[in-house]
Amino acid sequence: MSVTVDTSIQSAAITVPNSPVLRGVQRIEQLMDEYDFPLERMKKARTKIVATVGPSCWEPSQLAVLVRAGVSVFRLNMAHAGPAEQQVHVDRIRQVSQEMNEPLAILADLAGPKFRLGELPGDSIFCKRDESFFLVRRDSTAPNELLTTYEPLIDELTVGDQVMLADGTVSMVVEEIMPDRARLRVQQQGTIRSRQGINLPGVKLSAPAISVEDHQHAIWAAKAGVDFISLSFVRSPDEVRTLKDIVRSSGSSARVIAKIEKREALERLEEIVTEADGVMVARGDLGVEIDVAEMPLAQKRIIRTCQELHKPVIIATQMLESMHESQRPTRAEATDVANAILDGADACMLSGETAIGKHPRRAVEMMNRIALATESSMIGQPLRQSSKQRADGLHAVTSAVVRGAGTMAQALQAKLVVVASHSGRTALALSQQRNFVPTIGVSTRESTLRQMCLYWGVTPLRNAPAENIEALIKHTDDWACRTGIAGKGDRIVIVGGSHLTAGKENKQMSGGVHDVVIVHEVDGLTE
Repeated sequence: MSVTVDTSIQSAAITVPNSPVLRGVQRIEQLMDEYDFPLERMKKARTKIVATVGPSCWEPSQLAVLVRAGVSVFRLNMAHAGPAEQQVHVDRIRQVSQEMNEPLAILADLAGPKFRLGELPGDSIFCKRDESFFLVRRDSTAPNELLTTYEPLIDELTVGDQVMLADGTVSMVVEEIMPDRARLRVQQQGTIRSRQGINLPGVKLSAPAISVEDHQHAIWAAKAGVDFISLSFVRSPDEVRTLKDIVRSSGSSARVIAKIEKREALERLEEIVTEADGVMVARGDLGVEIDVAEMPLAQKRIIRTCQELHKPVIIATQMLESMHESQRPTRAEATDVANAILDGADACMLSGETAIGKHPRRAVEMMNRIALATESSMIGQPLRQSSKQRADGLHAVTSAVVRGAGTMAQALQAKLVVVASHSGRTALALSQQRNFVPTIGVSTRESTLRQMCLYWGVTPLRNAPAENIEALIKHTDDWACRTGIAGKGDRIVIVGGSHLTAGKENKQMSGGVHDVVIVHEVDGLTE
């Protein structure tokens, strides 16, 4: 099966003519230089792209440009703006989604217990090797006294602890603890700046994973209809359960993503992955909390655990870092993205590249190009299977049906797999197989369609009749022919419940299952 046919489904959403967002996109495209890989020839990769919203891309027309370039999920960084500001972005993303007739997911990223420096004299200080500094409880103007936003920190440090600043580029060691301060000696020199993060590798801290502010932000995100909420600095599965309780008590079906960025999380990795709805490998802080030399193997281990437990995994931080300024990534960055995809990542995330970078569209296009090139080498591989017990609540019958549907689609050289799913669990199960037959997800719930935006290789399709099998077959037949994905005589595999009713799948935890696979030969367009 050719790559062109396989990927065409990802960009087949029907756009609404004359919408203000799309007119804005056209104006931006007219003003921008010609790219050596034109946008109109690009197709969306199966590996999903998460883009962080910021000043470089927060206008509706800019968001629409990123969607056309390959973005399926937009991330809101709650550490940089509160609910009032982020609500504007939620409304704009939903506007773009409606006008482009394409489901788009939103991920609210809670800040978590990130400790930071206070304000520094002159906003920055160069720390010389073997120079002494003091962490203090109260604000100070002395150049060698550093205030921290976490007041109990001095009580929780011990002599010999490492204190990492400026994303690990500056390292200090605790040499003395006093009643109101801790004396540190610089081991690795460099410049520190106001409000930069403090990392404490190996230090057991009492700070809760969900602060009062995080709790408030989680409630806002749930009520705002956000699709995913990520929890920073997870240390135990109990913290994941706590956030789930907050989300559910707010009447939301948002999925909870556990960010792995602490050594404690690696020590309880399988428990955390089992409890979470998905995982993010947050390499920025994780690469400081553990030895940077361990980071590549830690990433592979996290991905492998997510595969075994059937949970989607996002790789994040510094994927195309040089594209903050440059129009092209380094070769090492391109290789990094490709290796993450080869290892089994469901999604790759752009942070500053789209939020504050000079070339957000180019960064998305480049990530999409790398993903397409990498995925082309994976076609024909055996379907992925796991010997471990599923941790996603999928019924055993549904699991078996999904395995069979994937095998049938490959053996019959089907042009399309369609899954009707109320909760999205069955669509996720198909995604986890890594089947290169294009997969369409349909549902009666818009929230389920949006959550499918994170699932590898699944394209959510609006307005499909997901409750009646005859209507779904006819709709799929016509749609596949109109978009050029299939023609008369081609085969389509459809997966659903006995009557393709939303209510039946909704009873899945109490016995309802996806127990039907239908192989349909395309009739061609009806007059």
